Amino acid sequence: MNALIADDEPLARRLLREFLAPHADIRVAAEADNGLDAAHAITELKPELVFLDIQMPRLTGLEVLELTGRRDGVIFTTAYDQHALRAFELHAVDYLLKPFAQDRFDAALARARRLLGQARPGLDKLVAPLPLARVLVPDRDSGSLLVLAIEAIDHIEAQADHVAFHSAGREHLKAQRISELEAQLDPARFVRVHRSFIINLAALQGLERTDSDAYLARMKNGKRIPVSRSGYDKLRAVL
Repeated sequence: MNALIADDEPLARRLLREFLAPHADIRVAAEADNGLDAAHAITELKPELVFLDIQMPRLTGLEVLELTGRRDGVIFTTAYDQHALRAFELHAVDYLLKPFAQDRFDAALARARRLLGQARPGLDKLVAPLPLARVLVPDRDSGSLLVLAIEAIDHIEAQADHVAFHSAGREHLKAQRISELEAQLDPARFVRVHRSFIINLAALQGLERTDSDAYLARMKNGKRIPVSRSGYDKLRAVL
């Protein structure tokens, strides 16, 4: 199995490598000393195991999980116990409080081995997931990843197995289905008005009726987006 170690403290990363040394089937594929690099590594490398600190520069460990959507094989390693509830809401395998010993680490790793590849029925129903606040998208110009604030998105468009986030005159493509994304958004702020479009109500200027008695959503950026009958009903319900 490949593992990612994400911690801004070099000594903490070295200790994790030492604790992993007796486990010959686990290879440290990458290390990260900040949250943004950790998110990038999770997205690009897809390691089976992630050892994740919470307090890191650029993004916290919790924000890394929220942005990447990672929900399995994650073990938090942190000196702060106040984030434990949120960590388990994000399906963390375990929450190791620093300092911890080899036997405690091995117990967490054994639990991760048991859970990897196994669904946990009913867990999603125990806690209500928080709506997305930010998304991680590829930057075509630099080849790196960008953190895009949800409120900065004007509308979202389905493009085959991708979604296109339209923000500040730019388009950012991400491999994700629009139905999956819709479930993660705040329905009071984002409405799926068409099978291929979700709009930000804050970016909506008005509705226009066409000659064929259909509707278009007129956005503040000048874009006109088709509105289906069910989408029109959704808009009437929230406006």
